[in-house]
Amino acid sequence: MAIALTEPSWLELAIAPLAQVKAAVFGDFCLDAYWMFETANIELSVETGLPVRRVHAQQYSLGGAGNVVANLVDLGVGRVQAIGVVGTDLFGGQLLRLLEDRGIKTHDSMVVDPAWQTMVYAKPCADGIEQNRIDFGAYNALSDKTIDALIGALDEAASDSDVVILNQQVPSGVSDQRVIERINAIIAHFARTHFVVDARHRPNLYRGAVLKLNVQEAGRFLGIPPDTRFSAEAVRNLARRISQKTDKPVFLTRGEHGIVAADGENVYETPGIQVLEDIDPVGAGDTAVAALAAVLGANQPPSVAAQLANIAATITVRKLRTTGTATPEEILAVGPEPDYIFEAELAEAPHLARYLEGTEIELIGDLPGNLQIEHCIFDHDGTLSTLREGWEKIMEPMMVREILGPIYATAAASLFVETTEKVRRFIDRTTGIQTLVQMKGLVDLVSQAGYVGKNEILDEHEYKQIFNRELMQMVQRRIDRLGCGELDSTDFQIKNARALLEELHKRGVKLYLASGTDEEDVIAEAKAMGYADLFEGRIFGAVGDIKTEAKRMVLERIMRDYTLAGHQFATFGDGPVEIRETRKRGGFCIGVASDELRRFGWNLVKRTRLIRAGASVVVPDYSQLTALLKVLNFA
Repeated sequence: MAIALTEPSWLELAIAPLAQVKAAVFGDFCLDAYWMFETANIELSVETGLPVRRVHAQQYSLGGAGNVVANLVDLGVGRVQAIGVVGTDLFGGQLLRLLEDRGIKTHDSMVVDPAWQTMVYAKPCADGIEQNRIDFGAYNALSDKTIDALIGALDEAASDSDVVILNQQVPSGVSDQRVIERINAIIAHFARTHFVVDARHRPNLYRGAVLKLNVQEAGRFLGIPPDTRFSAEAVRNLARRISQKTDKPVFLTRGEHGIVAADGENVYETPGIQVLEDIDPVGAGDTAVAALAAVLGANQPPSVAAQLANIAATITVRKLRTTGTATPEEILAVGPEPDYIFEAELAEAPHLARYLEGTEIELIGDLPGNLQIEHCIFDHDGTLSTLREGWEKIMEPMMVREILGPIYATAAASLFVETTEKVRRFIDRTTGIQTLVQMKGLVDLVSQAGYVGKNEILDEHEYKQIFNRELMQMVQRRIDRLGCGELDSTDFQIKNARALLEELHKRGVKLYLASGTDEEDVIAEAKAMGYADLFEGRIFGAVGDIKTEAKRMVLERIMRDYTLAGHQFATFGDGPVEIRETRKRGGFCIGVASDELRRFGWNLVKRTRLIRAGASVVVPDYSQLTALLKVLNFA
């Protein structure tokens, strides 16, 4: 039997040639030092009477140009050289050892200068919170002898490298104006070698190199006042202008908003990627420049370089209290279609909204003219039903209680507020995904906080049982009131929800209900609401397996079973998961920014989430049913 072969994705094609790339890094090699302070037992110094700060753990990692080297190595780049300066102090020896641990030969390219103070970013941490940084090496000065040694090593490396990264981290580092003039001569001499500059202070002095800048640095490069705020279009223009000025590609990093690349007139925008976890942005720029350079060194286009660097940086920011890296395995695990953030500027600015004339139906882009909707997928809670309205108010205190554990009743007010805010941010980021996945996140939060003993931390299934027990008490009270006639199902429906379902069903559209709630509960609640029969058995929920996402499963099933194109199905949802999954498959996305208390009108927080997730249209409810049906191309 023949085995069907799948075509490799753009991501696999981008990573594969990196193993053949020869790269060199010239710049400010630094050491990142994390010192973890003990705060439980404070001792006063006999000599000074001041509190003694005891270090109970210390951790050292490569920073600056060193972290760029680490990123290149972990990306799987074939050969990496390091060119810089260290002192003869203890930190210098540690920095060289860390480079050698990465397989870097330091004896012929790392200059050891007794007059040089090794550059160190010391980061004291107390109770997991980083304190004021302590910097070493801020007053270094290069001797002529050291400059000659550096330039000689760079010249030799450039002659046998596909790409050279020029890193400038601190004003007193290895790239003063004299050095940059000599670097420019090397760039001009080795025209076939790619040179990529990541310079915090002097990017305008380099000639003939690719520039990697953040938006503020790009503004300074063009002489724009420092307080200027740039729209998304303005950032694209910045990139275009700089590329035209340098006659080389340029990459502008935008943090959570992704990367904009320009190559002359051509501009490529890679959106930001959603990150559910807490983040630490330290080192993300090093990861980005390493990935950009590696891809360019493999002679791949700037658009691919920006896409790969964007994914790699998103991996790094998830690694807390360390200057992290991204490996090919981690990048491939994210996949070629990550959870991008769309229309970030519009999402944060309701005054920029554009509506279908005479309605409250917000159009995010142009409506497709070829819609032939045969299937509609609906999320349940907040999209059709409000039976579970207020679940956040149950999950939040439950999570805070489990995180603080034995100190819950005695925790200081500041710790209680801090923990509550962390939980609130987590719930906000994860709204719409399976409850079991949220509880897996709670396991991590409890572990990180450290108040509950390791052997007493529950697993995600046990935490879900606690939450479900409390939630279902509220839901059951509401269902009971429906059953005895005190309330009507319309009291727990988004405005016109049933009317929309009935109209679509009458037109022969196959309806699906997909929820992150347990499947048996979704079915019971749809029956209580009186519209379960309209779905004709196509009701799907969580089945106790984190790997099985009901919304993704439904989309994949209907596309497989009915051989559908994207213009044939639509998804209605008030959370980002169903919108993202539909967009990835080319379907039409209707975001429902519902106010679940009133059951009609706008919830602007939801609107923001839905636009960022990629909604094509956003509505507050289904009150304008006729207009909404026309949007779906039903006359």
